[in-house]
Amino acid sequence: MAKVLASALRKGNVVDINDKLYVVLTAQNIHPGKGTPVTQLDLRRISDGTKISERYRTTEQVEKAVVEDRNHTFLYDDGEGFHFMNPDSYEQVAMTREDIGDQAAFLQEGMTVSLKLHNGLPIAIELPQRVTLEVVETEPTVKGQTASSSYKPAMLNNGVRTMVPPHIATGTRIVVMTEDASYVERAKD
Repeated sequence: MAKVLASALRKGNVVDINDKLYVVLTAQNIHPGKGTPVTQLDLRRISDGTKISERYRTTEQVEKAVVEDRNHTFLYDDGEGFHFMNPDSYEQVAMTREDIGDQAAFLQEGMTVSLKLHNGLPIAIELPQRVTLEVVETEPTVKGQTASSSYKPAMLNNGVRTMVPPHIATGTRIVVMTEDASYVERAKD
């Protein structure tokens, strides 16, 4: 175990609180006008999936669990779990929908992800920062509206809603951030 500042924790980190392991779902540093800055953490207990919120002063020390990051390839989702394969040993592991959470929408067959392993068991997943998806539904393109700052809603082929620039039409492949599904650019492929 290693002690780290609460303000240094990020989504996907694993911490040890009272001898129980928790994965960080969200980490937010709050700096009020007056008073001490704090770090607000939303955590999920790895053993049973219970979600809790903790608040620490940004200078407080938190026990960060020792986890091993290993690249795995996403194979498939069979309804019971998401299956990943270690490309070196061809060993397969499965994670439940609760383990992966809302990141499941961005998993694509053959995608390389970083699994966080603790004592050989997968406890958290880290996706690539960006993925390429197709727009399946959006408002029609307005002729002449090319460089305005207004965005329009769009539905992607993974079922996630995002906001896209007005020149993006249905069928266009775009790059989005996996963290918040925000539009980055039109895909270059």
